[in-house]
Amino acid sequence: MLEALKKNPAWKGRQGPVVLVIMDGVGYGKYKEGDAVADSKMYNLEAMKARSPHTKLKAHGKAVGLPSDEDMGNSEVGHNAMGCGRVFNQGAALVSTSIETGALFRGQAWKEVTARVTGGSSKGEGALHFLGLFSDGNVHSHLDHLKAMIVEAKNEGVSLVRVHVLFDGRDVGETSALEYLDPFEGFLKDQSSGGFDAQIASGGGRMWITMDRYGADWSMVERGWKTHVLGTVRQFASAREAVETYRREIPGIIDQDLKEFVVARDGKPVGTIEDGDSVVYFNFRGDRALEITAAFEDENFDKFDRVRRPDVCYAGMMEYDGDLHVPRRYLVSPPSIDRTMGEYLAATGVRTLAISETQKYGHVTYFFNGNRTGKFDDKREDYVEIKSDIIPFEQRPWMKCAEITDQVIGALGSGNYDFIRLNYPNGDMVGHTGIYQAVVCSMEAMDIQLGRLRKAVDEAGGIMVITADHGNSDDMFEHDKKTGAVSLKQDGSPKAKTSHSLNPVPCVIYDPRCQDEYPHSPGEGDLNGGLGISSIAATCIRLLGYVPPEDYDKAVIKMQ
Repeated sequence: MLEALKKNPAWKGRQGPVVLVIMDGVGYGKYKEGDAVADSKMYNLEAMKARSPHTKLKAHGKAVGLPSDEDMGNSEVGHNAMGCGRVFNQGAALVSTSIETGALFRGQAWKEVTARVTGGSSKGEGALHFLGLFSDGNVHSHLDHLKAMIVEAKNEGVSLVRVHVLFDGRDVGETSALEYLDPFEGFLKDQSSGGFDAQIASGGGRMWITMDRYGADWSMVERGWKTHVLGTVRQFASAREAVETYRREIPGIIDQDLKEFVVARDGKPVGTIEDGDSVVYFNFRGDRALEITAAFEDENFDKFDRVRRPDVCYAGMMEYDGDLHVPRRYLVSPPSIDRTMGEYLAATGVRTLAISETQKYGHVTYFFNGNRTGKFDDKREDYVEIKSDIIPFEQRPWMKCAEITDQVIGALGSGNYDFIRLNYPNGDMVGHTGIYQAVVCSMEAMDIQLGRLRKAVDEAGGIMVITADHGNSDDMFEHDKKTGAVSLKQDGSPKAKTSHSLNPVPCVIYDPRCQDEYPHSPGEGDLNGGLGISSIAATCIRLLGYVPPEDYDKAVIKMQ
């Protein structure tokens, strides 16, 4: 059990709670064209900025534990950083290092999955299947990791490899599938010699099959199971033929929504998953890995009829849930995140509410708590999930921001909480659709709720910290990297960008009762500059009237 935080005797404190508002996917855009945040009428946010200290925080690359500053941030690492107050090396960096040093291939999990299919076990020879997100977005996975494992599998005597691809279109260009597919097919062809057979076996878009999260839509996972395991879906001669056919049949479809397919020869799928095979789910990020993992591992699984559950040696790239130890076998150990803000607050007796809708509920709980399932203190913490609509986000761009706000306003009025954290998913989830008008609508809908929150915080005598976990809606068009010009489609319209941005995010300290506690006047840059979102934890702890742990990254505010 951690020791309680020490009180700061110099801080006068406030009557009401500190409210941390995470505007998911909202940053400061680099380009005027395509910045849906700047293009939206965010009257309430701008009014609070005008009277409050505010600054920009880094939310990508090394600031959130990723390998380089060319790597975009994401919700998982962003909430980790905000919740633990420090920067830990994250999935992409850990996996890359493990492959470079060979540690992954020396590990017990890798030895078990390869032994199963090389005759090194009583099960005899079988196929080694790789399933995961097929891109180099470095948010959930990276193709370099997949290629390295295929090369090593060949070197170790594996003779049969099948790849099940989940097309991206969110963390990379929305219609970039063939840019990855064609070179990869060439790579597999080059590897397939000397008795080694590697082929793409099945696939589909990440938002149509397999990669659901938080139990939002189990039908996605069921479609994935029928595709990768059973092979009972539409057949094509190649993955390229599948992509081209669906694009022709469904005009305007983007990669994340591509329908399911299997590659077949003579009417028979080339790579269903059978008894005696091994399966590696090569995504390193956990949120969209847990459900398909449960389908493979859970003997009492009841979310859909699996028809058959093959006897396979299953491994995840990482441990996706450290408390539940899921999966049972994993190739790379995740970062060990300890002493999170939530754990300190529980030890100090701070009453906490965490709330979002389904799409981001796990981020303000599991990820914010350092990849930990459950509460630190059942008596002092309440977690509330607002069920998300199962509908394309561009059709309901306001999502559940009003319902979240309703709950928070009630919590503010109750006097039951000292610290409230919430996530508005709009900027990220709608931003990923690439529909500009919908994103503007989502921003303005969220801003209305910020106005409601402001009034409630005023009445409660509290403080509101407004920030984001990464950018997205601030960068909705593809731009030429050299000239900055907007990339255009054949019809002359801007080419949509559906991935996260490398842009900084806001940090606004709205404190209506502030007098002289902060030695700065309101205005951009008046807070300590050059910091990342890991500074949010120390900031909130200070505003609650406590002294942050010494090794936490420094707060964005200076107090008397």
